[in-house]
Amino acid sequence: MLGLGGTGVLMQGGLHPDLRIEFYENMLRSIKERYPQVHLHCFSAPEITCIAEVSGLSLRDTIARLRDAGLDSIPGGGAEILDDEIRARISRLKCRSEEWVEVHRAAHSLGMRTTATMMFGCGEEARHRVNHLELLRRIQEDTGGFTAFIPWIFAPENTPLGKKIPEATAFDYLKTLAISRLYLDNIDHIQSSWLTPGIKICQVGLQFGADDVGSILIEENVVYAAGVRNRTNETELRRIITDAGYIPAQRDTLYRSYVLKQVQ
Repeated sequence: MLGLGGTGVLMQGGLHPDLRIEFYENMLRSIKERYPQVHLHCFSAPEITCIAEVSGLSLRDTIARLRDAGLDSIPGGGAEILDDEIRARISRLKCRSEEWVEVHRAAHSLGMRTTATMMFGCGEEARHRVNHLELLRRIQEDTGGFTAFIPWIFAPENTPLGKKIPEATAFDYLKTLAISRLYLDNIDHIQSSWLTPGIKICQVGLQFGADDVGSILIEENVVYAAGVRNRTNETELRRIITDAGYIPAQRDTLYRSYVLKQVQ
């Protein structure tokens, strides 16, 4: 990963019923001991909730121990739509909206930064999306702990749910991106995704409120299993940013700009 220019690891997995926090602490410490320069952006709210339950710990104590073992920040995965009416239909086995919120508030209170996400196009209505955005806005007003908001389209292929609902369109994605920028004016960064909408829509998203594009991926298994085959590289990302009229800059997970690269 380092040989390819990688600077961080986004690591998420399943909800294991037997693995206690010591397993995750040992994994984080071993990575940090060998690669101290790598930013560890790991474990979604459902995973952290599961680790806490299996280990008999509070969420706050769980996050504090993971932080002390080397966890640098927490991704917003598992949010889907933060409305339990929708979650009961699409993610019954994941944490409730309240638990997702509690994980991120606890992390912010411990001085950790997290990202906020929304997976839409899974059969929800506009009111459910608004509920989701309002919840994120309130958290950010209280804590200021979100570094970015990252919306993406549900990938329906190869999923039972995908057979029941129409696929979200590029128009819907761009409209949602623009509304997110207006609604979440207290979150500094909005990311335009290329993974599910595709590289062209990602580029257009820079004119719809986004100031960031998704990073390159060395390995990705989740949406790939759902049928998504979009791939890109640093050269292509820099080209689409430049062609859209902007200057590409390499930033880390906390949006610290440490390398500014002009397209040659």
